[in-house]
Amino acid sequence: MSNKVEIQTRQIRLTERIEDHVSKKAGNLDHYLPAIEHARVELSHYKAARDVNDRNAAQITVFGKGFVLRSEERADEALSAFDKALDNMQRQIERYKGKKYHGRGDGRSAREVAEEIIDEGTGEPSPLFAKRKKFVLSPMTAEEALMQMQDLGHDNFFIFFDAETSKVNVLYRRRNGSYGLIEPELG
Repeated sequence: MSNKVEIQTRQIRLTERIEDHVSKKAGNLDHYLPAIEHARVELSHYKAARDVNDRNAAQITVFGKGFVLRSEERADEALSAFDKALDNMQRQIERYKGKKYHGRGDGRSAREVAEEIIDEGTGEPSPLFAKRKKFVLSPMTAEEALMQMQDLGHDNFFIFFDAETSKVNVLYRRRNGSYGLIEPELG
């Protein structure tokens, strides 16, 4: 049984070879998880990408009853980006099956399961959050926060109080190695 596959392209000509390869591989995803109803594959080419290895992107989205799983990868060729995204999707499906079928098959919520986890040290039920952390935010500029982030070895993100705006901001490393800044506002 093969699930329905929808293929979209952006800045790429959809050849018969690419269409056959993608349809065959993505059509077999329901062998890993029978609940998959259909899949959407989007192949894109970004000729302005800085790195040659990031010029082609493949995004796979699978839809089923009550879930959506998505995987995106980049590579120098469209089919290799698709194959990488497919491998990633298969890992996501296995993780989803583990949560769905092995974790809470009896319909309990994540909170109910977490409340039943017993702390080995005290013998008491463990709280929903395994660790809470408090720290003092010193006012600094975004440039100082970047230096602090690098000095502390925080690879993914750094929370700081912006001295210029008097707000809490989050500095994070983007996939391409550059940095991004989140400036939250109350809604």
